[in-house]
Amino acid sequence: MYSRFALVDCARYLFDQLSVRNAASWNTMMSGLVRVGLYGDVMLLFRETQNFSVRPSGFLVSSLIAACDRSGCMFGEGIQVHGFAIKVGLLYDVFVGSCLLHFYGAYKRVFDAQRIFEEMPERNVVSWTSLMFGYLDNGDFENVMYLYQEMRKEEISCNENTFATVIAACSSLEDELLGLKVLAHVVKSGFETKVSVANSLINMLGSLGSLKEAYYVFSHMDERDTISWNSIISAHVQNGLFGESMRFFHFMRHVHKKINSTTLATLLSVCSSVDNLKWGKGIHSLVIKLGLDSNVCTCNSLLGMYSEGGRLDDAEFVFKEMPERDLISWNSMMTCYVRGGRSLDVLKLLNEMLQMKKAINYVTFMSALAACSNSEFIAEGKIVHALVILSGLHENLAVGNASITMYAKSGPMVEAKKVFQMMPKRNQVTWNALIGGLAENEEPDEAVKAFQLMTEEGIKADYITLSNVLGACLTPDDLLKHGLPIHAHIVLTGFESNSYVQNSLITMYAKCGDLQSSECIFDGLLNKNTISWNAIIAANAHHGLEEEVLKCIVKMKNAGIDLDQFSFSEGLAAAAKLAVLEEGQQLHCLAVKHGLDLDPFVTNAAMDMYGKCAEMDDMLRILPQPLNRSRLSWNILISAFARHGYFQKARETFNEMLEMGLKPDHVTFVSLLSACSHRGLVEEGLTYYAAMSKEFNVPPGIKHCVCIIDLLGRSGRLIEAETFINEMPVPPDALVWRTLLASCKIHGNLELGKKAAEHLFKLDPSDESAYVLYSNICATTGKWGAVEDVRRQMGSYNIKKKPACSWVKLRDQVVLFGMGDQTHPQTSEIYAKLGELRKLIKEAGYVPDTSFALQDTDEEQKEHNLWNHSERLALSFGLINTPNGSTIKVFKNLRVCGDCHSVYKFVSGIIRRKIILRDPYRFHHFSGGQCSCCDYW
Repeated sequence: MYSRFALVDCARYLFDQLSVRNAASWNTMMSGLVRVGLYGDVMLLFRETQNFSVRPSGFLVSSLIAACDRSGCMFGEGIQVHGFAIKVGLLYDVFVGSCLLHFYGAYKRVFDAQRIFEEMPERNVVSWTSLMFGYLDNGDFENVMYLYQEMRKEEISCNENTFATVIAACSSLEDELLGLKVLAHVVKSGFETKVSVANSLINMLGSLGSLKEAYYVFSHMDERDTISWNSIISAHVQNGLFGESMRFFHFMRHVHKKINSTTLATLLSVCSSVDNLKWGKGIHSLVIKLGLDSNVCTCNSLLGMYSEGGRLDDAEFVFKEMPERDLISWNSMMTCYVRGGRSLDVLKLLNEMLQMKKAINYVTFMSALAACSNSEFIAEGKIVHALVILSGLHENLAVGNASITMYAKSGPMVEAKKVFQMMPKRNQVTWNALIGGLAENEEPDEAVKAFQLMTEEGIKADYITLSNVLGACLTPDDLLKHGLPIHAHIVLTGFESNSYVQNSLITMYAKCGDLQSSECIFDGLLNKNTISWNAIIAANAHHGLEEEVLKCIVKMKNAGIDLDQFSFSEGLAAAAKLAVLEEGQQLHCLAVKHGLDLDPFVTNAAMDMYGKCAEMDDMLRILPQPLNRSRLSWNILISAFARHGYFQKARETFNEMLEMGLKPDHVTFVSLLSACSHRGLVEEGLTYYAAMSKEFNVPPGIKHCVCIIDLLGRSGRLIEAETFINEMPVPPDALVWRTLLASCKIHGNLELGKKAAEHLFKLDPSDESAYVLYSNICATTGKWGAVEDVRRQMGSYNIKKKPACSWVKLRDQVVLFGMGDQTHPQTSEIYAKLGELRKLIKEAGYVPDTSFALQDTDEEQKEHNLWNHSERLALSFGLINTPNGSTIKVFKNLRVCGDCHSVYKFVSGIIRRKIILRDPYRFHHFSGGQCSCCDYW
């Protein structure tokens, strides 16, 4: 009795007083400890049973396994209990087996669970359901459905937990037909009125957009628990019907009258999003109902809540509706705008306060200065600084520190140093702002010098000081000159155990090229927090190890560490570079779950990921509204349109950006010029290049010049491209000559190509791409002797050509193909499919262009070689292994071959399927025998 009511202390007291204990006594005590979550005590009690020679039963072992399962951190103990079950002959007890299935599933060891399941001589519905749940928890929804079908074949009746698990899998698969079939089985079995089954049905139908059916299930329930109400509310939230969700919340409060942590978690989690009138409005409505909406302090609290959650619209609503505002109200709204990156709105509020002659304090100016902390608002920042001086607040320490930060982040460190020198009083924060600014502006010597002066003046350094000065080290030379001595100083001063300093050390070593030391420091951390994980994630990202970034995020999540906006941004960026859509989607979904999907950094990273994974519709779906769109969001949008060959949309987006009052930067013009290059729009590109500096004060950089060279070169205006290089405002680098060399290859200009190659050889004799491109030009123009000379030269430098490869992402597997690859298990099917395609497209008019076969062989062999190209093998594999009607996505590490491009066009027209091919330069969308590039790339 005491155990059932969670009075475990009383139960234990009675247990200890028992003069005689039988198996039932031990079993009851153990199950009571499991029920209240004292899992460690369960193991201790089990050891006592060995001293009293208690004969183990299936019930006792099941309790032990349940304790290891529910603890979430007793996997090793669970393995030992598994061994004990084998030793005492209880492994094949159906209850023990079922508990083991659940245990291994909970620890993501579904393979082990499957093995146990297959070895079980007897299985009941619990066994089947436990394995299903393991697969469900592991995200393997297809196997859940497979087990369900096998279970039906063996005529084993489902229970309500089985149906709830299967329905959840259908919901995750978003397979409406399959879900309806399961629903029919539920009704036939008479389980539709069971609360847990009905709750799962509501969730599934809600996820499928079948709100009418979800409501039907909800309204016909004989009884409803709190989960039922939460499920129907969640269903409406998922489908964007916020008013309906609030209506159900209202009914829940008045009919059900019970609200649990899940209900509040749903409401509070959306308080940190920017969606209009979500659950935060529900809490807000309670404030109104209680008549507190006219209270300044209450409204300021709401402003603070919305501000911290990034809910700018709600914050504005509260602010505008306030009948009375004090200085805190104005400052809170300004802080909210700063956090949301809406600098213009901050300055508008400041202007309004000045015109209305409202009281202004140092907090007001700190927000205004923070809003100007980037190069775009340097002019406005100087005006704000002048207002600070006029108001007599320039001697305020906090305002002075904010002024230094503003100048440092917007570029002119000279101004930051002037403010620093004129400050009558300086504190630790002042020095930190200066050192941080020097670090951000990549002045390591100056940053270290400032650090030394700070020490000489008797100002004690803190973890921020050390983190800032470490951040100034960027190269191997910086590491030797400054980084290592600073690390030694950190050890001597006892800061080595500070988590922030440890994380800065990880970052410093990685930036200076020593990733091994970064990993060593990280591995030695006793307590790894979110910042620690973010530091090692950033370290791997800095070294281009995107796969390691994703692995770190998985490890971080499995370790129970909360992911923040930085974690999600880095993870999404890694998924974008690898073009792994499924992993990117999973991260984005997790960000939504954590309420971080509307964070500007996460949103931009997710947009970039979807764009680089060829999911433009998804990118546009999460695109912020124009008024709330940052310059980075605009740049990502323009870049995506350019990459996919939609010049008109890129141009329209650029014009819309200007209409919104945002100033384009160097990134904007790189994307815009790239779009012109991809479509051969030479005049438009040259016009944008001229306007860049004349109209928008954006100085041309090396990337802009490369775009112009590519633009002129691809269009055949090679002489103009060479002239442009000679007159460039910045010295040409290897990328410039490589771009010209690639254009010479397209147009077969051997003379100019040789000149470009010679420049490349001088800049970097080990540049593999220079030799390959020049060799290809020689091959294209039939200079096979020159080709052999280049190859011999590569051999003398021990330079190897980067092999071409293509890959297809299939579920959780990346399938890679090289030239003429025959290592795949489906090789015979792949080549048979290629033969079939070859026949079909030849009948449709395809003629091979053997000029793309860069070998000195006869025409027949050249054509044969073309059909061994990796992108064709990948295409054949994709056709075999993807459902009819689905879009095939192929990725290639090098520029797509022109003849393969022609093959893809013919195939898309014959099989009537969309094909997307991504190479390092752009996306090609093939459909109906046409390509989005219009044969210009």
